[in-house]
Amino acid sequence: MADGISSFWGPVTSTTEWCEKNYVYSSYIAEFYNTTSNIPCILLALIGLINALSQRFEKRFSVLHISNMILAIGSMLFHATLQHVQQQSDETPMVWEMLLYIYILYSPDWHYRSTMPTFLFLYGAVFAAVHSQIRFSVGFKVHYAILCLLCIPRMYKYYIYTQDVSAKRIAKLYAVTLFLGSLCWLFDRVLCNEVSLWPFNPQGHAMWHVLMGFNSYFANTFLMFCRAQQLGWAPKIAHFMGALPYVKIEKPKSQ
Repeated sequence: MADGISSFWGPVTSTTEWCEKNYVYSSYIAEFYNTTSNIPCILLALIGLINALSQRFEKRFSVLHISNMILAIGSMLFHATLQHVQQQSDETPMVWEMLLYIYILYSPDWHYRSTMPTFLFLYGAVFAAVHSQIRFSVGFKVHYAILCLLCIPRMYKYYIYTQDVSAKRIAKLYAVTLFLGSLCWLFDRVLCNEVSLWPFNPQGHAMWHVLMGFNSYFANTFLMFCRAQQLGWAPKIAHFMGALPYVKIEKPKSQ
């Protein structure tokens, strides 16, 4: 904690702290950079949501973009307070979001359409109930990593079956941001003692937030393109303000 600044939220009760000094800039924000670095994720998810709604994509993508925003807001609450309850508002949406990705990735080939969303919904509800009562740090990370690993083979399958060069480029950006973000996360986590001796903190966890905000946007955009192809909507990759990619579709008149 910075000298002369008291904590509005009281003692730290979360099971995890990051390599950023607490309450340096405000008594209301424990980790300033880790809190504010979630803003790009919210903005990118909002752009994705507007695109999904304006072009009438399936509701699953609107829910996915909203879940990205909920996750970022939960992360802001956690890093601003470092309280256990707010930590759950970060970690539980992380799991819910991965369950959404699993549904979107696997549902096109799932023959029993009602069983998969029902199972994933119940799984998410049970996890939230258990996680609210039991503190587990390493177990949560392992569980989350397993959910992520379930998505990667399916993403790779979509990549190799996609012929559009622009869509493949977005998939590559997804992979690059995931790799760089993971390095920043590990750097902040493993080398914190060394970083604490430096004259400046590179804020590895904050960089993780920014990179994962773009990572989620690229993942969503690529999946929207692949789904539009499955539905025969003639998707194309356009660019917002000449930079940010998004999916533009042309639905058949019958739809």
